[in-house]
Amino acid sequence: MHRHLVKSALVAGAALAVLSACGTGSGERPSEARGTEAAVPAPPEKKPVKGLPGMPPVLDPEDVYAADRPDKLSPVVKDFPSRVYVPNTESDTVTVIDPKTYEVTETIRVGRQPQHVVPSWDLKTLWVNNNRGHTLTPIDPKTGRAGKDVEVHDPYNLYFTPNGRYAVVMASLDRELVFRDPHTMKVKKTVPVSCYGVNHADFSLDGRYFIVSCEFSGELLKVDTEKMEVVGHRRLPFEGAMPQDVKVSPDGKRFYIADMMAHGMWVLDGDTFTEPALMPTGKGCHGLYVSRDSREMYVTNRGEGTISVFDFTQGRLTKKWKLPDGGSPDMGGVSADGKVLWLSGRYDGEVYAVDTRTGIQLARIPVGSGPHGLAVYPQPGRYSLGHTGIFR
Repeated sequence: MHRHLVKSALVAGAALAVLSACGTGSGERPSEARGTEAAVPAPPEKKPVKGLPGMPPVLDPEDVYAADRPDKLSPVVKDFPSRVYVPNTESDTVTVIDPKTYEVTETIRVGRQPQHVVPSWDLKTLWVNNNRGHTLTPIDPKTGRAGKDVEVHDPYNLYFTPNGRYAVVMASLDRELVFRDPHTMKVKKTVPVSCYGVNHADFSLDGRYFIVSCEFSGELLKVDTEKMEVVGHRRLPFEGAMPQDVKVSPDGKRFYIADMMAHGMWVLDGDTFTEPALMPTGKGCHGLYVSRDSREMYVTNRGEGTISVFDFTQGRLTKKWKLPDGGSPDMGGVSADGKVLWLSGRYDGEVYAVDTRTGIQLARIPVGSGPHGLAVYPQPGRYSLGHTGIFR
């Protein structure tokens, strides 16, 4: 009798186990299965950015460069021939290079002291900034032909508001920010500034303000885009500071300002506009260029012939590439496919092509005297904010 009871209990237990397993299909209790499903978090929704009125919508609130992916060319520029345009400040020319062959295809005569070649907001025109000639020379990037010069006083550099409403001339020696019609270049508003040598800038994620570097007085300005007014002014905490290029981080939370005398980048919170911190990169830190995947930034150190690579996620420098035989890497841009970094050799009358994966120099091309703000064109993006190519 005892053995029979034990056997019955074992059979009943097995039956219960089978029934339990059949109930969930996995051996789990129904309540446990539901709890596991509920524990998987839904991906957070990205809040849309309330941008500057008239500005194209921000594609990704966490990446201001989302439109700049490899070969993602706008229909406006997809049929333009790929070229590198090099303004030679001391030769008063623009050298045109075919990036596939590394050969010079043309030399265009322009006005006195061309500083930068700047893509227009609508991507249809390249403007050559003839600083001491007080003119802008338009180049048709489809044909490569230069048009009639437009009179613009002291055009050291040129930017465009994110809504395309105004061109902003960095009148360095005039100590002015001049808002102009982006097509005719007629003056709409002139904003005098207290600093010396306004030269480079970049815009916030929402386009509502931009940060400007003042080269000759070591200062930064914060400008309200819509009001066209200076709303912030700060002196850099370094004796003899000489700020140059400006770039915003992909998430829009920080601005990086190259400083050729402090030999590094200033890291600035643009929203609060509080005192920035210095990150050393190399002697003569000058140009800043973001990779096509928004993960890295290439930093040119003009005084030592090197390029530092900054990782946005890690918040630190991860590599440094040295140009063979030295050089003076200055301004430039990244190829449409993201594989080549093109830079002018400011003091060496040459241009460098550098592999963005390895840092190996691919070419060294003789150009005119004093090459400066070269533009690689076309590049990915929906519209241009100016300089040698800041695209959104």
